[in-house]
Amino acid sequence: MSDEVLNKATCLASLPPEWPDDLLPEIRSRVRRSGKKIVVLDDDPTGTQTVHGLPVFTVWSVETLRKALLAESPAFFILTNSRSLTGRAACDLALEIGTNLKKAAELAGVSVEIISRSDSTLRGHFPMEVDTVAKAMGIETRPYLLMPFFPEGGRFTIGDIHYVAEAENLVPAAMTAYAQDAVFGYTSSNLKAWVEEKTAGRIKTGSVTAITIRDIRRGGPGQVGNILNGVPDDAACIVNAASYRDVEVLVAGLQKAAAKGHRFLFRTAAAFVRVMAGIKPQEVFLSKEDLVTDTPIGGLFVVGSYVPKTTAQIHALLEMDNIVPVEVSVAALLDESERDTIIEWAARAINTNLEKGSDVVIYTSRELISAKDAESNLDIGRIVSESLIRIVKTVHHQPRYLVAKGGITSSDVATKALNVRRAMITGQVMPGVSVWRLENESRYPGMSYIVFPGNVGDDNALVTIQKKLA
Repeated sequence: MSDEVLNKATCLASLPPEWPDDLLPEIRSRVRRSGKKIVVLDDDPTGTQTVHGLPVFTVWSVETLRKALLAESPAFFILTNSRSLTGRAACDLALEIGTNLKKAAELAGVSVEIISRSDSTLRGHFPMEVDTVAKAMGIETRPYLLMPFFPEGGRFTIGDIHYVAEAENLVPAAMTAYAQDAVFGYTSSNLKAWVEEKTAGRIKTGSVTAITIRDIRRGGPGQVGNILNGVPDDAACIVNAASYRDVEVLVAGLQKAAAKGHRFLFRTAAAFVRVMAGIKPQEVFLSKEDLVTDTPIGGLFVVGSYVPKTTAQIHALLEMDNIVPVEVSVAALLDESERDTIIEWAARAINTNLEKGSDVVIYTSRELISAKDAESNLDIGRIVSESLIRIVKTVHHQPRYLVAKGGITSSDVATKALNVRRAMITGQVMPGVSVWRLENESRYPGMSYIVFPGNVGDDNALVTIQKKLA
């Protein structure tokens, strides 16, 4: 398949019929019988967007992890937020978490399967943080398995090309704004070539194994398992997928391969996580009653993401009559002489309007300010995020609801503004938008915290949430 824009409906209709059998019950049964605990290292909080009934931790002491490994749930998340870090810092963090997890697993007597969950548009510290965690866990050489498929966000892999759905089309990922990311940019939509690009040529395009949609839909778990068994330890395997049934076939094949001793280092999007843990899809989205607090205080949106999709969603939200905008200039935040003044102004505006019962959106100005190198761009993001956190920490009362938009933003709001150490993932408010129930040590115990990825939803997604919760 060539690297070109495709019509989504025509492309998906041209694929072979899905594998006919529902494999999730047997996958779930095997997960329980295995006694293994699946630990998802999430490089921003949005990876919880397909699951429910699992805990997420923002701390990782040995004792915290030991208790988590002994709990009943088949899996749990550790929020690393490593996408906000430099490569060196991300690896230092991966080493710390991996070391603590290995000690905790030994104390608990529990075997662990690690999933490195990252961005479905291919941004993040790959392969270095995956390698570092594996080394810390004492894992010998294993091949990578990459599956960025994520239908809730319109991410499909077909013919080895990874696509992003835009309107009626499937656009090769390298042709989208995500590939122009100042820190994690790339040039290849073909996942085989992407692996060579990201491994700096260590793994060549021609040595990457591909599991095709035909393998999955015609051959089923047996054929997939045979392909997986043939992947060399120092290589990689990429997975094509266009439906959740495709993911089920892959996971069933992985279970067959694991029974023969063949294991992988996983780098995937959120769809894989749900199936790998054997979790049923959520039957209904969470309701207004599940999400709002009985208070006269208004609701609060905190938006830091600057991707084009988020910008369109903000513009739609600002057209609402019952939303109060508080725009914070990024240029002012980057100027030390202006930073404190604009933070104080924004804090007053938010508190005044929330106390009136108005819903408020605080968002960063939409012009993209970038620097000449990746580390400097991360510094810009850090300053902006820290400024937003200072503003949110000044909120006098618990908002009626709280939505954080963007991966780094939602992580920093959770850990630094709300003091979240552990939360329960209760489900989704719309496709790909997860909700956490905050626990007792947090700033607002029992509050529902809505984690909204920057690259998910149509132009009216924020409007839809505001109307639902207003």
